[in-house]
Amino acid sequence: MTKKPIPRPVRKPQMETKDKLTLWVTLMVSTTLCISVLAMVVSFMLGLWAKEVDNAEIFKMISPAFSTLIGGMIGFLSGIKLMQNEDKKDSKC
Repeated sequence: MTKKPIPRPVRKPQMETKDKLTLWVTLMVSTTLCISVLAMVVSFMLGLWAKEVDNAEIFKMISPAFSTLIGGMIGFLSGIKLMQNEDKKDSKC
């Protein structure tokens, strides 16, 4: 009868401080984006059914802010991810 080797636990690679910081910043920006978008959608929906509010005025006020917020946050997130990939490529060379 042959003895089986004792399985040793596999260690997960530890994240570096920069990777942890990038992860937390990305999570915070994503959470902020979700909350902001939900708040704007709720205000759109309330503005649609409010009789005393002109729908054209609501959309005229909120649309530029909505576009700016979405574009800025997506640009920020993509910039973080692109820089993260560049750092990994530089360390391999």
